[in-house]
Amino acid sequence: MKPVAHSYISEIENYVPGKAKIGDKKVLKLSSNENALGTSPKAIAAYESHADAIFRYADGSCTSLREAIAIKNKIDPERIVCGAGSDEIIALLTSASAGIDDEIIYSEHGFLMYPISAKRVGARAVRAKEKDLKSDVEAILAAITSKTKIIFIANPNNPTGSYLNKTEIDKLIKGAPKNILILLDHAYEEFAEEPDYPDAIELVNKHENIVVTRTFSKIYGLASLRIGWCYSSNRIADILNKIRGPFNVGGPAQTAAIAALRDEEFFLASKNHNKKWREIFFAELSKQTKIKAHPSIANFILLDFGSVAACQKANQTLLESGIILREMTAYNLENCLRMTIGSEKENLRVLEILQKICDAL
Repeated sequence: MKPVAHSYISEIENYVPGKAKIGDKKVLKLSSNENALGTSPKAIAAYESHADAIFRYADGSCTSLREAIAIKNKIDPERIVCGAGSDEIIALLTSASAGIDDEIIYSEHGFLMYPISAKRVGARAVRAKEKDLKSDVEAILAAITSKTKIIFIANPNNPTGSYLNKTEIDKLIKGAPKNILILLDHAYEEFAEEPDYPDAIELVNKHENIVVTRTFSKIYGLASLRIGWCYSSNRIADILNKIRGPFNVGGPAQTAAIAALRDEEFFLASKNHNKKWREIFFAELSKQTKIKAHPSIANFILLDFGSVAACQKANQTLLESGIILREMTAYNLENCLRMTIGSEKENLRVLEILQKICDAL
């Protein structure tokens, strides 16, 4: 006799993060969409200042952090819930809303944590076909059944970099039954500048079934501290507070996140650096035909090498040059690699190697 887990757990394919090492070789790690400029100096100082208090439990309600988020976004702090990264909030919402034989819908090349979260509770993960590597609202609405409990929308989407505009999101909300939770995952919102990019906060205020998740891992450079948040109706926030851990966000993470929110100089520098180099990459890659750079409004670019063989050859060349990009096989994009926009030095090196790859293909 031995303890036995739920049988549906065996169906989960483990999440594999972006490669971080090549033996003992010094590398350029551009596989995990981390901030090219690192972390706000003010956030680092705040983190270090918390050292003498790590023997104490953190504020279980993240009161000061929620108030800082509320001020920054002009929203009600009582409707904010913080988590150990937005991944935890996604998992909590799934466990609260779906169960065995229920269904959740996500786009064909959507974030891998969506199907993992569904299968974790015994629900079925339904992939809606995309059009040109972009979520297709019509396909998502067509996939809805009486068993559908959640629709996950990463906007912009990881790993494709595409996004749904205001009109498309409105169409999705109007077309879906109101008893279905629609989660708008806006992990990369701060990098988006398009005038038709949807205002998720406004949508949450208008619709009881909308939740938006945000993270401190990307533009704020706090990936290692695992801290994210969501904004929802009071009812959903109350549910999340009932089922989350009592001290799910550590004290150093809360302290650093508050300081990061207040460091406008670092925020703008990160945003401007990303915009500058994203434009440079697209301009340079448009000069040749061997690699297609898919449009992106985030801090990464999906590179298409045209075939599996060419992609594998390119990846090997990059690895031999000490450059790690994200392999896309798990997303059924075997022809592609995802490249995080890095520092100026890193970006110049990547462009140099990509040119060599083009010459060799």
